[in-house]
Amino acid sequence: MKQEAFVARHQAEWSAFEHWLDTRGASPRRARRTRADGALDDSEIPARYRRLTQQLALALRRGYSPQLTARLQGLMQRGHAVLYRTPPPHWRRLAAFLVGGFPRLVREEARCMLAAAAMLYLPMVLVYVAIQLRPELSSALFSPVQLTEFESMYDPTDPVRKLGRDGGTDVAMFGFYIFNNVSIAFRTFASGALAAVGSIFVLVMNGLIMGGVAGHLHAVGHGDPFWRFVCGHASFELTAIVIAGGAGLQIGLRLLAPGRQRRIDALVEGGRRGALLCAGVFLMLVIAAFIEAFWSSIGWMPASVKYSVAALLWLLVGAWLWRGGRGRLPGDADGDT
Repeated sequence: MKQEAFVARHQAEWSAFEHWLDTRGASPRRARRTRADGALDDSEIPARYRRLTQQLALALRRGYSPQLTARLQGLMQRGHAVLYRTPPPHWRRLAAFLVGGFPRLVREEARCMLAAAAMLYLPMVLVYVAIQLRPELSSALFSPVQLTEFESMYDPTDPVRKLGRDGGTDVAMFGFYIFNNVSIAFRTFASGALAAVGSIFVLVMNGLIMGGVAGHLHAVGHGDPFWRFVCGHASFELTAIVIAGGAGLQIGLRLLAPGRQRRIDALVEGGRRGALLCAGVFLMLVIAAFIEAFWSSIGWMPASVKYSVAALLWLLVGAWLWRGGRGRLPGDADGDT
């Protein structure tokens, strides 16, 4: 085959491969912003690279011009540098997943997340409103000892005492909050394997309890210290519980309706996605525990400051979950940390 025919046959392949190297290969971050329709997918590159090496060998054997062989040699060397470069360290892959992969995964399970949010927040709001109308309903949810304990933890007449706790240092309470929050989230997620019934039960019960505590304290005049305590860490803690519930629901739904997959394959896929979601949930709960131990418990802080910080945290969590990972290519930080 003459060189002109050889070039005409393969020119489009070389140009596409070169374009991939100039964008995706050189800078994955820049490729997420510049990738155009028709560009090569990452999964095609190994085969394209093997074809390029074969074409280079043919060009050398047939004695084609030095300009052509130099171009193919350059493309092959650039491709080799990209395909066989050292993978990023684990901490960078983890950071990329938390920043982009995790919120993208949450959005992919949007229906389960919305259902979990409804199961948590609707009972919470309904019980809270019901107790404002009929305060005696608190006794149906909690024992007199529990109600007395709640009231003492948020006593507005004791400005020196730490809010929301009976004792313990900030560091000790930080560890306690992590254990408590993670155990709730784990139960919410793991119980989803019971055909989603377990996750539904845990979400609804948590909503009833939270709404009951908030409703009772507000009804007896202890609402101000209570809201100043919970507003700071609620954005991370409540959102994490919702995500854990959504992760459990998607496992239950895959068990009940596996679609075209085998039920075991659907469960394996649901478990993998659930585990990745729980990794992000764990980080959120650690952040929530840190805020709860070192910020939320401060009793002397003015309510205006507490509420302003809480509003900022809600905005940050919402922006992270709504915008994180948008515009990324399918192969970028897919969660295989």
